[in-house]
Amino acid sequence: MKTELKQEIETTFGQLYQAISLFTQNEINLIPFEGSWTAGQVTRHIIKATTGFHQICDGNTKKLHAAFDEKVPIIKKIFLDFNSKYNSPEFIYPETKDYDKTELLSTLQKIENEMLDIAENYDLTLTCMDFEIPGIGNLTIYELLTFGISHSKRHTHQLQNIYKVINK
Repeated sequence: MKTELKQEIETTFGQLYQAISLFTQNEINLIPFEGSWTAGQVTRHIIKATTGFHQICDGNTKKLHAAFDEKVPIIKKIFLDFNSKYNSPEFIYPETKDYDKTELLSTLQKIENEMLDIAENYDLTLTCMDFEIPGIGNLTIYELLTFGISHSKRHTHQLQNIYKVINK
């Protein structure tokens, strides 16, 4: 389980880095169409949604009776349905500003390393009691990492679409 999870983290972040690397420093801050985020904002949103996983996993955790991966299907159904649109919760909404591509990639590297450390060294079956996703509830550490992966995949797809629009 841990090996497959770590491999999925590495693959997902590799694809994310590839998508961001397509953009020039200037393009990272271009608005592709009205109502859309820039690639920098999408990346910042990913960062805000996946920062602090160590803190969550080191907080109040409990062994519950539910299966450690019980919520994985709903997480994947929500985040990997690229046809559905959702509004971001306010606390992970990206700031409107110019972003530095190198800084964004550096921060994502730290998040990837943190997720890999958690996948390797934590009891993935424990439930994080101090954190929940609206509409889904508390997650096990395994489900938290699956959320991070699925959410990043969703926005990697979005970044690829933004790139196509601004490079027509």
